[in-house]
Amino acid sequence: QVQLVESGGGLVQPGGSLRLSCVVSRSIVSFMTMAWYRQAPGKQREWVANIRGSAIRNYADSAKGRFTISRDNAKNTVFLQMNGLKPEDTAVYYCNGYMGTGRDYWGQGTQVTVSS
Repeated sequence: QVQLVESGGGLVQPGGSLRLSCVVSRSIVSFMTMAWYRQAPGKQREWVANIRGSAIRNYADSAKGRFTISRDNAKNTVFLQMNGLKPEDTAVYYCNGYMGTGRDYWGQGTQVTVSS
């Protein structure tokens, strides 16, 4: 059973930064992609960013220029560095690991609240 455990969420003021971490119970090299999603209250879960290998990174328009996804294969960990946070970034952030059809794994989520 694959487990993903997120951490690093919290309360931050607008303009502040947070770094989310996702520790995976198996080698993340075995995943086709690792990604971050988020779900705000009353809204559908939305994709934020993903990473394939070490060099291919993709971002949602809302994250471009402010968020950076990265990985540490030796520690089986994926990160999401979030700078310039806005109130609209408030959501539960989920880590996702995709290994192919029918093999899609999720963490339990970490709450990010951006408020003054």
